[in-house]
Amino acid sequence: MKITKRKKEFQSKLKKDKEYTLQEAVALLKETSKVKFVESLDCAMRLGVDPRQADQMLRGTVSLPHGTGKTVSVLVISKGAKAQEALDAGADYAGFEEYLEKIKGGWTDVDVIISTPDSMSELGKLGKILGPKGLMPNPKSGTVTQDVANAVKEIKAGKIEFRVEKTGIVHTSVGKLNFENDKLVENAKAFINTIIKMKPASAKGQYVKSLFLSSTMGPGLRITKDEYTVRQV
Repeated sequence: MKITKRKKEFQSKLKKDKEYTLQEAVALLKETSKVKFVESLDCAMRLGVDPRQADQMLRGTVSLPHGTGKTVSVLVISKGAKAQEALDAGADYAGFEEYLEKIKGGWTDVDVIISTPDSMSELGKLGKILGPKGLMPNPKSGTVTQDVANAVKEIKAGKIEFRVEKTGIVHTSVGKLNFENDKLVENAKAFINTIIKMKPASAKGQYVKSLFLSSTMGPGLRITKDEYTVRQV
């Protein structure tokens, strides 16, 4: 198979079996980004957990200190004054029956859906549509709440949701490569520290087995254990 010029450049700058600090990885991924769009920086952690066990299913949120760099569209399903509160807080869409009907018709053109608790009985009926797309609100992620205004502001400011996969891997985007290096590192540390603090009491052996940073179109760089082992609890 022909090796592209871009891949040759990657290979010339990557050192086999090298483990990088977060700062080194961010700098190298930015240096080797040659595509015509701004790539995201992705962080992936392989954990020593068994997601089949209810007490080892990690799911939660983290507020990235410098945001994600993405424009997040938010729909709030609520009745009466709460819908206006959501719009005043920056929600892109807010309402009740009209949006339930749109979703029933197949419309899911949003990134996050927030719901008030009293709206979940009707919204829950649309699980077959929203579930596969990861859009169903959940109290654990803060998207089922009476305080819709605060939930909207947090999501717009960079609050993201994560969930461990059945393979034990949890990953997310922690910013855009056009962020300053230090801001990307701080975002990555916020995500890493959140996962470490969530270590299940029933998880045995090594908790964080590996950690990689990558860009949308770039290579995955293994991060040295010094970046996360010292903070494990």
